[in-house]
Amino acid sequence: MLWNDYRNAARERGALALELYVVRSIPGDDPQAVKANLADHLAYQRQLEETGLLAFAGPLSDETGDQMQGEGMIIYRATSLVHANQLAQSDPMHVSNARHYSIRKWLINEGSLSLSVGLSTKTIKFD
Repeated sequence: MLWNDYRNAARERGALALELYVVRSIPGDDPQAVKANLADHLAYQRQLEETGLLAFAGPLSDETGDQMQGEGMIIYRATSLVHANQLAQSDPMHVSNARHYSIRKWLINEGSLSLSVGLSTKTIKFD
């Protein structure tokens, strides 16, 4: 089935059908390159967050949940797959080849999110 046909059918049946873009970011062969580009990467992520283009980003554990392997996930609120690719390609980690990425569309149909953020206490509570 074509993606747009599925998205339209989801909307017709009453689903939100919110289209976001998921980036899987994997370290390259040089761990020092990741460290060297971290500050610029975080500044870029902050800029995207401030403009509303970055929904979520952060590292993933291994399958056991015990180990950090350096893989990360980024969720963009882009206008298209082309736009999301432009955002990913402009990330200093990807520009420098310190990390490599793959990207997919993600259609959000079900679920809910309640979030309380304590700004002065720097706390987050999910309900």
